[in-house]
Amino acid sequence: MSAAATPTRQLAAFVAGLDAARVTRAERELVARAILDTVAVGIAARDEPAARLAMLRAKQQGKGPCTLWAAGEATGVREEEAAWANGVIAHVLDFDDVTSVMRGHPSVAMLPALLALAEAEALSVEDVTIAYAAGFEVIAALSVSMAAPHYAKGWHSTATIGAIGAAAACARLLRLDAICTAHAIGLAVTQAAGTRASFGTMAKSVQAGNANLAGLRAARLAQLGFDAAPEALDGAMGFASLGGGALVLPALGGALLRHGLEVKKYPLCYATHRALDAVLDLRAAHGLGLADVAAVHVHASPGALAPLIHHRPATGLDAKFSMEYAMAAALADGAPRLSTFSDAAVRRPALQAFLPRVTADEAEGALLPRWAEVSVRLLDGPVLSLRRHALRGGAEDPLSRAELLAKAEDCLVHGGGMAEGAAALLSAMEDPARGAGDALRAGLLSGAVLEETT
Repeated sequence: MSAAATPTRQLAAFVAGLDAARVTRAERELVARAILDTVAVGIAARDEPAARLAMLRAKQQGKGPCTLWAAGEATGVREEEAAWANGVIAHVLDFDDVTSVMRGHPSVAMLPALLALAEAEALSVEDVTIAYAAGFEVIAALSVSMAAPHYAKGWHSTATIGAIGAAAACARLLRLDAICTAHAIGLAVTQAAGTRASFGTMAKSVQAGNANLAGLRAARLAQLGFDAAPEALDGAMGFASLGGGALVLPALGGALLRHGLEVKKYPLCYATHRALDAVLDLRAAHGLGLADVAAVHVHASPGALAPLIHHRPATGLDAKFSMEYAMAAALADGAPRLSTFSDAAVRRPALQAFLPRVTADEAEGALLPRWAEVSVRLLDGPVLSLRRHALRGGAEDPLSRAELLAKAEDCLVHGGGMAEGAAALLSAMEDPARGAGDALRAGLLSGAVLEETT
């Protein structure tokens, strides 16, 4: 294969050639919603230990032109530190959006880097929107070919595939040509890392921050003149080998609408959400509480349970990756909220005692379509069952504008801000001519999250 025909070069040519006319109104709306959701979830994490540490680290590196979303002040930091810290912060709660094809979180892997770079370079909302669409295209193209085996081997695709998407997005934001964009992709491959062993720890969020840092740094290095191998993605020693197979790119274009963004309705791992939808429907239909239930069994589509590695969680972070806790908390409390994942809430004796009563297994067969079936055995004998396919908040059943704003408002209030900032931020990010940094700060200031300092 010639260098010009490698997947790296094919993706780079698409990214460099993507212009405003090829980004549809529907795609623009998705990007604006993604920005609101990602920033709001980051603000909600403001008082989490990992968020505090990330902001402390960023401030220690010196002042710059970029905003820390949850800092509570308008002190600026350097672009790399903002990209990294906001990436960490926005992933701490595991409440940020997902795309199933990636088996990961696309927005948190790209938007912190894009918004930091846009602030540093005084670029517009339009520039960020086009760049996001370009980065998502790369994420989706790689994911179609390799995400499932890559993830099964233990890689954290948000951190690995996400870093490459972030590099492509940042390259487009900087308007790098196709050759430099190919180098940026290759330079991201040199930095892409992160495994699922970190799930339930601060390191998982650090991996999301690292994806942004790697992507931004790769684009800046390529802009400066650094090169990379044209076979960075494919071949025996390329990135795709980490997924165990050859890289075959799909037709490029329209990935954002084809695969969609799935905005989380509940603040825990997405692998629990179909089962949560089902158990909450059963709870509502039959007036159930934890005291009425003898046992719960979740039967899920192949691969659906892979991220859920904590079966007896003792902390809020553990519990975000526990089907057992998800079922127990839903029966006890109703729909999980941010407060459901405090350490104290997780350690409630009644819920801890119920955890062994929840079991889960996977069916055999194809990974897609995804589904989950929940069977609830009542103490007086009957078994109630319900299967869910479409996911509330997913591409097939997206949150309405009002539901999205309600989630964002809850996040801002939880993070110490005011609900009014959610609508202001969404409106600002729907104005393509507005400066991205100005739009971001307008939303945060409307929500009284940032305080102007002299």
